[in-house]
Amino acid sequence: MSIYLHNRGKGSNFARFKVGLFPSNVFMAYRYLDSIYTPTDLKQLPREALPTLCEELRDFIIHELSHNPGHLASSLGSIELTVALHYVFDTPEDRLVWDVGHQAYSHKILTGRRERFHTNRQLGGLAPFPTPAESEYDAFISGHASNSISAALGIEVASRMQGKKQNVVVIIGDGSMTGGLAFEGLNNTSMDRNNLLIVLNDNHIAIDPLKGGFTQYLVDLTTSERYNRVRWKIYQWLVRHHLLSESKTGWIRRFNTSIKTLLTKQNNNIFQGLNLRYFGPTDGHNVLELVRILSEIKHFQGPKVLHIITKKGKGYEPAENDQTTWHAPGEFNPDNGKRITSAPPTPLWQDVFGQTLLEMARSNEKIVGITPAMPSGCSMTIMQKELPDRVFDVGIAEGHAVTFSAGMAKEGLLPFCNEYSSFLQRAYDNLIHDVSLLNLHVVICIDRAGIVGNDGATHHGLFDMAYLRPIPNMQICAPLCATDLERMMRMAECLTGPVAIRYPRGRTPVIGFESAELKYGKGVCLRHGKGVAVLSIGAIGCQVIQALDRLQTVGTEWAHYDLRWLKPLDTQLLDEVAQTYKTVFTVEDGVIDGGMGSAVAEYYADKQQRPQVIRLGIPNKFVEHGSTNELYQLLHLDSEGLYNTFKEHITQ
Repeated sequence: MSIYLHNRGKGSNFARFKVGLFPSNVFMAYRYLDSIYTPTDLKQLPREALPTLCEELRDFIIHELSHNPGHLASSLGSIELTVALHYVFDTPEDRLVWDVGHQAYSHKILTGRRERFHTNRQLGGLAPFPTPAESEYDAFISGHASNSISAALGIEVASRMQGKKQNVVVIIGDGSMTGGLAFEGLNNTSMDRNNLLIVLNDNHIAIDPLKGGFTQYLVDLTTSERYNRVRWKIYQWLVRHHLLSESKTGWIRRFNTSIKTLLTKQNNNIFQGLNLRYFGPTDGHNVLELVRILSEIKHFQGPKVLHIITKKGKGYEPAENDQTTWHAPGEFNPDNGKRITSAPPTPLWQDVFGQTLLEMARSNEKIVGITPAMPSGCSMTIMQKELPDRVFDVGIAEGHAVTFSAGMAKEGLLPFCNEYSSFLQRAYDNLIHDVSLLNLHVVICIDRAGIVGNDGATHHGLFDMAYLRPIPNMQICAPLCATDLERMMRMAECLTGPVAIRYPRGRTPVIGFESAELKYGKGVCLRHGKGVAVLSIGAIGCQVIQALDRLQTVGTEWAHYDLRWLKPLDTQLLDEVAQTYKTVFTVEDGVIDGGMGSAVAEYYADKQQRPQVIRLGIPNKFVEHGSTNELYQLLHLDSEGLYNTFKEHITQ
């Protein structure tokens, strides 16, 4: 039995007590990890200590995340690589560019953030992903996938043009190589004179198992054991006999290609075809081997790729056996691997979407589901299990997902394309050029709209209403409750042209009354009142309901309207509101600039109607990480904050 205790004082250790195994419960601390505050400390260790350090890191991450949830499995799979990189390269002078950032927990721990790691993803604590705003060791922000090669190439070229001598290393994995931006960067890297090192952390999975030709291609690369064994022996012989140098790499590469053709009957791989020197595949969990290889190839000139094979969840059996669940498992018991869950009071928004989509698809054979690498996250797995041939996971390729859906719609299918709000930003041109310009019937289901919580600024879905509203032909709606979401999906099936349905992360609310019948382009009055009307759209209307309930207890009765549709806007409702109320509050869980409040204010301005419009929503700034409740509270968009704002207006 083990008891893990935390002492949060300065210089604290993450202490382990082995109960019953040592006399008087002798104190045991981490042998190496406790003395490492920067990579300089790491470099003082002998190489033979590195495997033990890796196990200590793994133990530390497992037990920290057991009570402060985060991205577990990905970081467990990249520990040996992280240790090797910081051991071989001189960071922060040498730049490490992570893609995606949920691989990077051990990187944070080794770069001065171990004692604060218990604040990871918490309000005011460490950021959920690497960001230069937090540490000089974080070369670039890495909340979204597939941007690392492009960013790192820019860093490398800028360094060279300014006469700096530094190594730039990309760590790309967890499915990020399926993104189109990664291939754009790869293509540019092959054309530009640079010394970029791309480490492909290949674990054959993102959040869900990866699919597609490139994934199978990597599998084929890793299965040629005979080629890799012979190739490595030849390479070692050449080094020992001083026959391998940068001036001789041309014939070495040609000889390498001949050996591969002879032993594997394969042509050059895609990296070699792009004139990138390819090394691997090699075991990504052998830290000593990684140190040796990185030490040798760091001096090689020209762009190069090191292909390593890792296992997501490495070293923790529950995570290895169920990598999708343990990508971000929430709280769990580290000793027995049991997740700590409670009985859900209401279904998740994503599950309402997934179940409704399946029911609709059963009765309409034209319905198909498309998602960019998020089938479990958006619950499209519900349909996937029963109708696998009608669900398409296209990899981390948001733009492709939209245009792929457009092609399907052009030929008569009805695609329901589900993308997270912040990821849909990457498909903006596709929405305009490929869907809306042709007025195609594609239903864009926008998950994680509004504040998403601990994943922070890169993941909040705050801009979708503002960036979708100007697009011609686009129809936009947002449900207040689970019933509304189901009805909107069924209505979208019967419409023409593009339809966007946005809904938040988390569990559906209990609104305390029966949802009114859904009508196209029409809002609904939830409460009558005097003097002031509050207009809301989507699930944030539940906070308005609670605030107005409380306001009623102090003798003030304001009206409340749920717009439901941002586009088309219910102008008849707005005209009635203008005739009845002198002041209108608009409340939304998106940016104020260009969102629902802007639409209402613009309409009244164009009509030269004179209600005072007070817009409440997200100000023009990026919102950092913290729990959803904490962030809405800080933004004064929770029921308490809205109540205080409304009460202040009454006082004034």
